[in-house]
Amino acid sequence: MPEGPEIRRARDELAGVLKGQRVNDVFFAFDALQTYQEKLTQQHIVSVESRGKAMLIHFDNAYTIYSHNQLYGRWYIAPDKKTPDITRQLRLAIYVDNAAAFLYSASDIRVLQTHELSVYPYLAKLGLELLSPDTNESMVFDHLMAHRRSRRCLMTLLQDQSVLSGMGNYLCCEVLHAAGLHPETRPCDLDDEQLTQLAHHCLYLTIQSYETGGVTNSLTRAEEMKEQGVEFDNYRFQVYRREGQVCYRCGGVVVKGKFCGRMGYCCLSCQV
Repeated sequence: MPEGPEIRRARDELAGVLKGQRVNDVFFAFDALQTYQEKLTQQHIVSVESRGKAMLIHFDNAYTIYSHNQLYGRWYIAPDKKTPDITRQLRLAIYVDNAAAFLYSASDIRVLQTHELSVYPYLAKLGLELLSPDTNESMVFDHLMAHRRSRRCLMTLLQDQSVLSGMGNYLCCEVLHAAGLHPETRPCDLDDEQLTQLAHHCLYLTIQSYETGGVTNSLTRAEEMKEQGVEFDNYRFQVYRREGQVCYRCGGVVVKGKFCGRMGYCCLSCQV
């Protein structure tokens, strides 16, 4: 599933072609949404926003298209307005003068009046937005501190969108490795220094992933591996999808397993 950094990068691309543009045509695959095609056509898009893993496209007539990519959804930009030659199911298309934006495979799409967004269930429950320019490390620490007595393991707590918005499975695995914490560690097991380090890595690895297109490995190491001809998927992570390989930090072996019911990756030698 795309996580906060991937949705924010998709938002940047969409905003680059849609913001300020008049919509020439809109297509919805779902019958329940087709009544909105006429309402949105010839309207201007005033902004494109991401919140957590949701995309919001705001129109000047006070309507907003809400979408959540879930597991398989993906946005495509087509400067030539031609649909990509792929086998995915087209769910939404927005056509402007010089481009088109296509959303494939997503099943959670709504058209809402903009004033309704604050009470829409997914958006209303979102916790601190890690990629907000207003978010700082002390705010992340405070949000984690609010769960200090929790007996939920970090593997599930960090992926709870009502706690920290935008973090999913790969970011959770990478953050826990960077902080040296086992996925089944609980907030009530942490001292202040461990909580401080966890807050730091939650924020800055999420930002790094956004800025680099998904790299959560050491940037120096990743650049060296890239120069050696290593493919992107093989240098981007510290532990995620590296089952059976050597841990960069301690030389142990990266394992894959279920932790508190969620599949993940960690090094049992240096994550305690």
